[in-house]
Amino acid sequence: FLFYNFPHCWFHKSISKFKDVVKCKDVELDIEILYKAVPQVAKVFRITDKIGEGTFSSVYLGVAQMCDGRTEMFALKHLIPTSHPTRIAAELQCLTVAGGRENVMGLTYCFRKEDHVVIVMPYMEHQAIVDIIGSLSFEEVRLYIYHLLKALKHIHQFGIIHRDIKPNNFLYNRKQKKYALVDFGLAQGTADTQIELLKVVRQKLCPRFRHGGFFLPLADFNRPGRLIFFTNGRCSSVTISHTAAIDVWSAGVVLLSLLSGRYPFFKASDDLIALTQIMTIRGSRETIQAAKTFGKAVMCSRELPRQDLRTLCETLRGSTSSADDVARGPANHSSLSDGYQEKGWDRVPDEAYDLLDQLLDLNPSTRITAAEALQHPLFKGL
Repeated sequence: FLFYNFPHCWFHKSISKFKDVVKCKDVELDIEILYKAVPQVAKVFRITDKIGEGTFSSVYLGVAQMCDGRTEMFALKHLIPTSHPTRIAAELQCLTVAGGRENVMGLTYCFRKEDHVVIVMPYMEHQAIVDIIGSLSFEEVRLYIYHLLKALKHIHQFGIIHRDIKPNNFLYNRKQKKYALVDFGLAQGTADTQIELLKVVRQKLCPRFRHGGFFLPLADFNRPGRLIFFTNGRCSSVTISHTAAIDVWSAGVVLLSLLSGRYPFFKASDDLIALTQIMTIRGSRETIQAAKTFGKAVMCSRELPRQDLRTLCETLRGSTSSADDVARGPANHSSLSDGYQEKGWDRVPDEAYDLLDQLLDLNPSTRITAAEALQHPLFKGL
């Protein structure tokens, strides 16, 4: 009786507070574990929070007392002990050679004890795209993609392929209009890379698949591209050695997500679902033709038309309505705000969708490069 007479909001607030307490305790425990694993860290930094966690690392916020008496904040990336030493060294070399300019995060210091490594980088306060995607203006989106492509052009000049381009890895400080490409843990080198350790990664850790196949850049941000090939009616896949075109594809998916106000835009549990999702947007004819370019075949039970990108994005963002919109359900955050017109979504130029189309070219050999994309009319005046 008493339970049912408590306000619903009280119950949910209590649950939320309990979860916060548990999370806080977990973070405190993780910080203590880090201090014990790498004692040198505690001599320099006071770790105040855990600000990120991925498959291969955790990121903490640390405060250091500088020589002139100032306190400064840093991001401390603790790599899991199972990370391959060559990959760790290659990530450090990427940050050292290419970092610190052109929207690429730099390296401040590195701690190592036995198999534990902590990479110290400048801390940049930022907002998660998933939290602000519904309130972004078109101009903010244009600038975000411009600076992402600028970072990609820079690292590609060194022969670095990031291979994990997504909003979580391209930080955005909305107030100061600052950007930073982070996390080179999955980076791979091109055939002529200037990063010596990426040559080792390329040769030993990422062997090239030599049987040929249809290159399919997967639809979500998190997984590397694969070769999809069909034998006797069955679909198989294998991770391959990439070109810089995979980063450009990912930038295209980021732009698609931002223009449509939907994040994540794609979410595939396996390669066949990923292929179907891409085919739904780009059309079955284009997908089949791209496969033929590599001497492979894709079978489709019915023809899927190529989507008009403007119509698709405007419908998903909410500028038009239809029965299909209701069936799709709401976005993570409301994509149609009161300031729709004020934010410029009623006058997105054709150039935005033309660039999107070129970034999402299914054929990596004809896909626009980051350097070429920066010369696109969309960025005139920047």
